Amino acid sequence: MELTLWSLLPLALLGVLAGLMSGLLGIGGGLVFSPLLLLLGLEPHQALATSSLAIVPTTLGGTWSHVTSRSLPLRSALAIALGAGSASLLFSQLGRFTHGALLLGLQALMYGVLTLVMDPGRVEHEQSASAPAPPAALSAVGLVAGMATGLLGLGGGLVMVPLMTTLLRQPVRLAIRLSTLAVLVSAAVAAPVFISDERGLWPVALVLGLCAAAGASWSAARLNNVGEDTLVWLLRALTLLLTVDSGRRALALLLG
Repeated sequence: MELTLWSLLPLALLGVLAGLMSGLLGIGGGLVFSPLLLLLGLEPHQALATSSLAIVPTTLGGTWSHVTSRSLPLRSALAIALGAGSASLLFSQLGRFTHGALLLGLQALMYGVLTLVMDPGRVEHEQSASAPAPPAALSAVGLVAGMATGLLGLGGGLVMVPLMTTLLRQPVRLAIRLSTLAVLVSAAVAAPVFISDERGLWPVALVLGLCAAAGASWSAARLNNVGEDTLVWLLRALTLLLTVDSGRRALALLLG
């Protein structure tokens, strides 16, 4: 991939878009970064690693907004961050040994399951008064984020938010805030691995991530203005779209 001013411009614009989605939905931006980088001609391992690198500054913007607004419970935040960082360290080492078609196929499977699990009609607004989730359960959710980042180049937010709202009965907005933090930690742990083995293109990741960070900070600060039903519908629409896209790419790579 040749890096020129004109090639970086669309990356910057799409980085802002990914950041807006990250701050609003608790995702890392990988669902935008990965397909974009594949479209630009990067092979799967390189695209997924570069996506993970870009997730670090992206989620840093959203997390900073949540921290400064004091909307992140410390105990819950530490628990989910611990699980995310541990799994990311392990799976970032394993990803290099996995075939690209399998990585994309796993993405498609994960997104497909989430599309079926999320049901906007079941969102309960009284969840805001629910008890805090046990730290062990939040750490387990963080493990999912770490696996998604280290192995698939995704932040894992599209997995964690449904798990926290459906299984742990946490409020949607709190789940989004905790998800953003967990994605940041898992991506930060995986980033040195991807840089050291030269799987990720850090200049591309830097452009994407810095532009996305600005968008994430802006949208995260306005999270309370969006209804819970709307947030769940947006998440479900994204998982359905990405199920089709990842499955198509995995099949093309396998047959090609």
